[in-house]
Amino acid sequence: MGSILFLAHRMPFPPDRGDKIRGWHVLRHLARSHRVHLCAFADDRRDLRPRPELVEATASRTILWRGKGRTRAVAEALATRRPFSLTAFDAAAMRAAVRDVLAREPIEAIYVFSGQMAQYLPADTNARVVMDFVDMDSAKFAQYAGEATGPMRWLLAREARLLQAFEAKVAERADASLFVSEAEAALFRKATGAPRVRAIGNGIDTAFYDPSAAEPVCEARPLIVFTGQMDYRPNVEAVTWFAEAVLPQVRERHPGARFAIVGRAPAPTVRALAGQPGVLVTGEVPDVRGWLAAASVVVAPLRIARGVQNKVLEAMAMARPVVASSEAAEGIDHDGCLSVARAPTDFAHAISNLFADPAEASKIGARARTQVQRRYGWDAQLAPLDALLERQAA
Repeated sequence: MGSILFLAHRMPFPPDRGDKIRGWHVLRHLARSHRVHLCAFADDRRDLRPRPELVEATASRTILWRGKGRTRAVAEALATRRPFSLTAFDAAAMRAAVRDVLAREPIEAIYVFSGQMAQYLPADTNARVVMDFVDMDSAKFAQYAGEATGPMRWLLAREARLLQAFEAKVAERADASLFVSEAEAALFRKATGAPRVRAIGNGIDTAFYDPSAAEPVCEARPLIVFTGQMDYRPNVEAVTWFAEAVLPQVRERHPGARFAIVGRAPAPTVRALAGQPGVLVTGEVPDVRGWLAAASVVVAPLRIARGVQNKVLEAMAMARPVVASSEAAEGIDHDGCLSVARAPTDFAHAISNLFADPAEASKIGARARTQVQRRYGWDAQLAPLDALLERQAA
């Protein structure tokens, strides 16, 4: 049993948001056949004390608080000509922690989860390096820049340019660079020309996300549900656009329709939506499955999305009919059991049709769950990791 150093930009347990879900399942998969030494940041005080599940899965853990503010990170980035995505996660204590693990443990492989942590790769190491970018973050900032104006446009374009150069440099060094979908991997290959790039998709725990395992927490019908981290910009923009452009059209045909925005840390813009007719903002909930079970329709109207959306897989696993933007549906092999919409009228029409025919909506949800069970088990998705982490034959 070899030893792996696992670098994560966010504590992977509990798996209660998209990046932590992938991080936890990858770590747990690696722990089955390796001793895993975790070095990670925490941005939630509750995560500073490792849960028993994480302790059991890891040989050692170093969890550091990440308290650097955005203003300081941007100032450091401008002063050092680096991307602020990196300066936000730059900490001397993390460098010391990584050096300590490498000095005391026979590390055979380093698994880097997210590009922000690639700055901690040692300059000289014989360990095999697997770089899990998950998404192409530089492309996301390029999208942001295209929608911004004034100084913010310049800052975001700068970030996209510098971050892409950094990503390409890291990929050149890594033994394998991973992305969550083939579309994302192809985009990275085209933009950087990097070698050894491949896709390893996200999975879903269909035993946990099982419609028989959760009771609906809301009796309101018809109910539209969106789930996600609600201080994350793409989610904020998605629910704002939906509440303002789509929901009024739906309520013209179905006056009793309600839109539940379910997720922790709602931004002020999101909280303000609760003042609109039919909008409910829950904040953090103990178990999102109850809201998914209550949903007549789940929506994912993201305009900026990278890779595979866990929220869509979770809703499909819960046998819910889903209406998603083309961006949110990208990379998901849904085999026709997912409605894809773009314009507000398209969203409103698809949702209204599902409301009008509950029996058909139920059939679509059942097909969605079957598709997820067949295609998106975590064991099947992560099986290629084992070969990637083996040393090349001597």
